[in-house]
Amino acid sequence: MTAQISPSDAPSCPPINILLVEDSEADIELTREAFQAAQIANVMHVARDGVEALELLQSGPELDYRPDLILLDINMPRMNGLELLNVLKTDPALRTIPVVVLTTSSAEEDILRSYQSHASSYVVKPIDFEQFFSAIQALGRYMLTIVRLPG
Repeated sequence: MTAQISPSDAPSCPPINILLVEDSEADIELTREAFQAAQIANVMHVARDGVEALELLQSGPELDYRPDLILLDINMPRMNGLELLNVLKTDPALRTIPVVVLTTSSAEEDILRSYQSHASSYVVKPIDFEQFFSAIQALGRYMLTIVRLPG
């Protein structure tokens, strides 16, 4: 599933190509709404678990899909986020993609394991929409204005 959001106030910024790995339909919609409300240009693909994400990322040259950023939930069926993160960071073709763990878990063990597996950042999803919106807005602005991605 792909959705493209382009804000009217930043036509010169190329959209961020995002892979959202999330199994909660409510969180998927909330993330889309937050990016749209923050007017952050993006093309968002969604995978509902680690297996689906790997299928998309390893689909071969015919799709040629490489996101600028992966937003990764931890608690998912089939292959959870930490398992996927380990696969991503050991694959030479995928290891340079920034991965932000975006999850409801604030467990120290999950935070530690994420950073040990080379997550770029660990963000606990705020329950409140306004706080979630602020977190997504900050993340999007950071990706648009500060991060230098490989061309």
